[in-house]
Amino acid sequence: MPMTAFLLQLSTWLPGPLRARATEARIRLLIQFGMFGLVGLVGFVIDTATVYALRHAAGLYVAGLAAYFTAATGTWVFNRLWTFRGQTSSDSWLVQWARFLTANLGGFVINRGLYSLLVTFVDAAAREPVIAVFVGAVAGMTLNFNLSRKMVFR
Repeated sequence: MPMTAFLLQLSTWLPGPLRARATEARIRLLIQFGMFGLVGLVGFVIDTATVYALRHAAGLYVAGLAAYFTAATGTWVFNRLWTFRGQTSSDSWLVQWARFLTANLGGFVINRGLYSLLVTFVDAAAREPVIAVFVGAVAGMTLNFNLSRKMVFR
């Protein structure tokens, strides 16, 4: 992977203790986390667009729930095709999608828990739900990355 080689080369400029920790495996993990984060940004756009599209018709809570499933499906597709390409099991897409949603339930609880708290108690978040969507997404990302790596895309 060209990015890995580039970052390994850059790591030679790090001070000794940091350079020793910049192994190829850690750099690959960092790159994968960055890719997961970029896919998360796509999910954030899907999530926000869904909330804004549904909030007046369904209310903020139903819109938030529907947006989670829409964004989770979108991020699963992009992670499968890009972030974790070549790491997919022989399971069907449907089984893997269900495993992705199940594995990320912890992130869902954190994500939508913060979303619900913010739209309930913070006037700015109720007026502009993008604030609550963003805070929830960032809070659940690290947990979801680790669970996705270990339980879904293995």
